Amino acid sequence: MDLTEFQALSFDCYGTLIDWETGIAAVLSPWAREQGLSLSDEELLLAYGTQEASVEAEKPFRLYPDVLATAFRRVGAELGREVTDEWAQRLGASVPDWPAFPDSADALARLAAHYRLIILSNVHRDGFAGSNRWLRGDFAAIITAEDVGAYKPAENHFRALDDTLGSLGVEREGLLHVAQSLFHDHVPARREGLPSAWINRRHDRPGWGATPQPSGEFGYDLEFGSMGEFADAVEKAFQ
Repeated sequence: MDLTEFQALSFDCYGTLIDWETGIAAVLSPWAREQGLSLSDEELLLAYGTQEASVEAEKPFRLYPDVLATAFRRVGAELGREVTDEWAQRLGASVPDWPAFPDSADALARLAAHYRLIILSNVHRDGFAGSNRWLRGDFAAIITAEDVGAYKPAENHFRALDDTLGSLGVEREGLLHVAQSLFHDHVPARREGLPSAWINRRHDRPGWGATPQPSGEFGYDLEFGSMGEFADAVEKAFQ
């Protein structure tokens, strides 16, 4: 694949640019200790990821803080423990505090020298605005779940993406989708006929973490272990 042929990159944000697993675990782990549960971060994230995906499918018009709080309460019910309103709201309000991966901001700045950058995210506008304090990204467009009234892997984000490409003067063939989640992004990218690059952030860890196992056919054209590796490959291609 010739990376110099693309005009724009669309990004999943949480899991790809923002370390959402660390952010979620920072709330789930102290709650579990308070409840006397001897569960690892990985076990908590696995339980959480399934519940979040279910809430997003059932209640697509809910804002992401409500999704987080509801999924947390369901995790508690599954584990036989109470999640108080205080704990649920703590997770719901935590998105702006989730850290960026150390290489994300630098990689975005390097990629912006060659492409238009687009965010395609399953959060709300205020949540992403908070995250972009860490990313400092120069984005040509930002498409959130709040904008489209649904959560990936539903098609809504990708219909909005098609409209956005037209307004930016970018051909669909000139777009590469870049994401970590096979479930949320590479399944729909395959369905939509979009080329994609997998940022395999969990390459050194087993299991799925907070991202559910993909439930449909997926594929990807390129694989990198980090955004830094991807940006290196792009710069090499343009040189």
